[in-house]
Amino acid sequence: MDDSTLFAFLGAYFFFILAIVIFMIVCKWKIYQKAGKPGWASIVPIYGTLVFLEIIRKPWWWFFLLIIPGVNFIFGIWATNLLSKSFGKNEGFTIGLIFLSIIFYPIMAFDKSIQYIYNNTNEVDQIGQDNY
Repeated sequence: MDDSTLFAFLGAYFFFILAIVIFMIVCKWKIYQKAGKPGWASIVPIYGTLVFLEIIRKPWWWFFLLIIPGVNFIFGIWATNLLSKSFGKNEGFTIGLIFLSIIFYPIMAFDKSIQYIYNNTNEVDQIGQDNY
């Protein structure tokens, strides 16, 4: 394989990955909007995480748990589960969000039947919030 073929492949691969990243940013933007938060907050590094914590109803100091190596793995999975529950989904959907993100985040973002349920306080009591 000569250099021009390699660079053509790498260029195509770069644009493919760039398209996926942009698509996932749009999905995250829509999820924030569904939760009643500004979509642009999803692309601002630290502020976006703090808004995410508001969406899943966790305190701001969880931010520090999400940046500690090792601990962030556990709390990242937990936060993903809480995101799933905050949109009325179960642990099966959480597994999909973790392992098949490219499929399940767009489902959460664009499916009109999936709504943010913490806007209704009665439904929050029925679902139950993690009080660990």
